Amino acid sequence: MKINEGFLAQMREAARILQSEGPMAATAAIQRALNGAGAPEQTAAPADWTRYLPKAPEPDGSPAPHVPETEAGAHPHDRMRAQLHRFQRAWPGAMADLEVEDVQAREVVDLAGKGRFLSGSCTSHAGTRAYKLYVPSGYTGQALPLVVMLHGCTQHPDDFAAGTGMNAAAEERNCFVVYPAQTKGANASNCWNWFNASDQRRDHGEPAIIADITRAIIRDYAIDTGRIYVAGLSAGGAMAAVMGATYPDLYAAIGIHSGIPYAVAHDMPSAFAAMKSRKLKASARKTGCKPARPLGHAMPVIVFHGDCDATVDCANGEQALAQCVPSPGAGGKTESGRIPDGRSYTRTVVHDAQGKVVAEKWIVHGAGHAWSGGSSRGTYTDPQGPDASREMLRFFGAHGRNRTAA
Repeated sequence: MKINEGFLAQMREAARILQSEGPMAATAAIQRALNGAGAPEQTAAPADWTRYLPKAPEPDGSPAPHVPETEAGAHPHDRMRAQLHRFQRAWPGAMADLEVEDVQAREVVDLAGKGRFLSGSCTSHAGTRAYKLYVPSGYTGQALPLVVMLHGCTQHPDDFAAGTGMNAAAEERNCFVVYPAQTKGANASNCWNWFNASDQRRDHGEPAIIADITRAIIRDYAIDTGRIYVAGLSAGGAMAAVMGATYPDLYAAIGIHSGIPYAVAHDMPSAFAAMKSRKLKASARKTGCKPARPLGHAMPVIVFHGDCDATVDCANGEQALAQCVPSPGAGGKTESGRIPDGRSYTRTVVHDAQGKVVAEKWIVHGAGHAWSGGSSRGTYTDPQGPDASREMLRFFGAHGRNRTAA
């Protein structure tokens, strides 16, 4: 079968766009190529556009492989790279100049800095979740801190890593970062189910899965078990609050960005009410949820919230902080600042009775529902704000414990 040279040129261009601009831009280029090749007009590329390939044999005489069913659920970049490989196999001469492996390598380097960004999966009694793990280049077997990063709704680990820039910040601090991935089977919008009663309890539901992912990293690598932290955005921030309340023996501090306090909802309607409300009340009586620690025991927390957040009212951040540190010693010290050519902010530092910093609250003025100081390469980011990733790692670095994680 002879392929149209114009279509072939467009596919080469799509591969170059994938390398330089990412999967979304490359998908649009592929769709233009397919439409030009006689494919019906569509708003998005078909899941398996390799159906337009000829049934060309492999060099060893075996048929060209079909796209596996599991590939349809893969990350767009991985799926597209696999399909470009099929074009290479179909027309090895014409497509010889496509360095598809370089596409993968460059994306990983871009996300991971100098370290490695690895894929994994963990299965526990509560379920199975995939994850991505950043291993810093400075890791040579010594015990290092670990940060668990929980993405928001509609996001996934690669998107969250790109948007927060946490891998680059972790490279500077020489620590691991793991990004658990929610599944659409568990939540159609890829949200962590922080509002379900069964997902707000220790050793049950999603908290058990996230804790087991954390333990899996501890088993596989040298981790300083006194310096394990959990942070998240939006639904991920709400789940970080759940993890801090239910696993205080595992996490030394938490970071809540645009999130919701623990146990203020027991179902979807109460979740939306809590997100919008300025008067929050814990609903542990309805959920049957009780934190594994007494609320009088402070859990170090750093909170970020935009004061123009129309999705989650910033009162949620205030309540989350008060829940973690219910009895501050010297109260809070407030200071104001501004990012050059960016947003202004108000930072409140809370001390315990001994004068140690136990909490920080950052209110970013003019910011909406987005990760402060993030990159436009990811979704739900605000590049104009203070760098939440580096501020969280700085805060985490001041908090640890001399206890072995359970």
